[in-house]
Amino acid sequence: MSAAEGPLVVGVDTSTQSTKALVVDAATGQVVASGQAPHTVSSGADRESDPRQWWDALREALHQCGDAAREAAAVSVGGQQHGLVTLDARGEPVRPALLWNDVRSAPQARRLIEELGGPKGWAERTGSVPSASFTVTKWAWLAEHEPEAVRAVKAVRLPHDYLTERLTGEGTTDRGDASGTGWWASGTEAYDEETLARVGLDPALLPRLVRPGEVAGTVRDGHDLPFSKGTLVAAGTGDNAAAALGLGLRPGVPVMSLGTSGTVYAVSRHRFADPTGTVAGFADARGDWLPLACTLNCTLAVDRVAALVGLDREAVEPGTGVTLLPYLDGERTPNLPRSSGLLHGLRHDTTAGQLLQAAYDGAVHSLLGALDLVLDADADPSAPLLLIGGGARGKAWQQTVRRLSGRPVQIPEARELVALGAAAQAAGLLTGEDAAAVARRWKTSAGPVLDAVERDEATLARISGVLSDAAPLLERGPGSD
Repeated sequence: MSAAEGPLVVGVDTSTQSTKALVVDAATGQVVASGQAPHTVSSGADRESDPRQWWDALREALHQCGDAAREAAAVSVGGQQHGLVTLDARGEPVRPALLWNDVRSAPQARRLIEELGGPKGWAERTGSVPSASFTVTKWAWLAEHEPEAVRAVKAVRLPHDYLTERLTGEGTTDRGDASGTGWWASGTEAYDEETLARVGLDPALLPRLVRPGEVAGTVRDGHDLPFSKGTLVAAGTGDNAAAALGLGLRPGVPVMSLGTSGTVYAVSRHRFADPTGTVAGFADARGDWLPLACTLNCTLAVDRVAALVGLDREAVEPGTGVTLLPYLDGERTPNLPRSSGLLHGLRHDTTAGQLLQAAYDGAVHSLLGALDLVLDADADPSAPLLLIGGGARGKAWQQTVRRLSGRPVQIPEARELVALGAAAQAAGLLTGEDAAAVARRWKTSAGPVLDAVERDEATLARISGVLSDAAPLLERGPGSD
């Protein structure tokens, strides 16, 4: 390990599939050590995970970092959004966490929208129209289907809250992650009493909201991690807000993240309230806003199609007639939680490579459909689209985004942006800087820019037409009468 120029900080990303830890030099942004350990997620339609394994994975990831983790002066946790973590009086999970991509609560989402002012009322109050991903719908599902579990609950947390609380002993969260619950009001920046009363959730069970730049606590005694007692712990935040910090994102710059889920977002000075539900009016971790659209089906769906046709994920071939809507786990944008994948236009001469390209096209189409809604009217339409996430390194993803967006595409060289954003947040505690300014000083968004190509309007129109024609079938889902 090379000598650090400044104090060391740790940034954590607890995602759907794994927990990653980076030890970063707060002065330069150099990653001096890293570690990663996997999680187990239930198979099938339900998506659950035992929160205790996130802690075990964090411990293993930090162990891989060696002595560098022991020298850290501050730590922050970024985590997957929306997950419902329910704890008993001892702080132990009552049941496995319901993750963001568990869509069992779609009926509860529809009912809550109807009961509390309709889509417009929800958007005005919370900034978003809840889908089955939102935490409030998962709590409503739990109350309806597992009332005994609900009676045992003494604390309700989000995934990043859970790890932060185990570090500090205090229940805290931040505005960025809280804005994805459905029970945080964006207008007042406080928990919404009417929503909590409707779903029967005592606000005393919720964590304290920590302001941007505020210390959430210090590392307590009795833990089994390499941090010293008294190490500063930042508020942490949700994964998308952490990635925005990790990029040092300025208002109006568009981002497309290609991971297990796909997202498009941009920092805005203005609070969003989209009654169509396409754009979630999330808060960021700094005091601004992070309007965002999310698809459930992104890299995993495309990789599954590649496996089904027996091809490497890069083995795409051009084609003009086949359309594939890769809604393998239901979908969030468009809001079709009961849908399944749909293939249209199959011919004798259709190749496996063309089917694979159609899966890429279908996934990117969903994200680009929301991009213009995410951006403010004064955003530069020719500005490069920042492409991040695991898929951003894939040539097929890069070329598909370029062809369907018509924009130049920039690929930041920095990896693990969620963990880097958390590290920047931790560094800000030590230096007094804004976390995004820390990341800009680290030059995390630097990377090659791929020139714009002519936008493929024909493919976009074809996919839109198939989606429109198939909407009734997709809404009913498989096995419906």
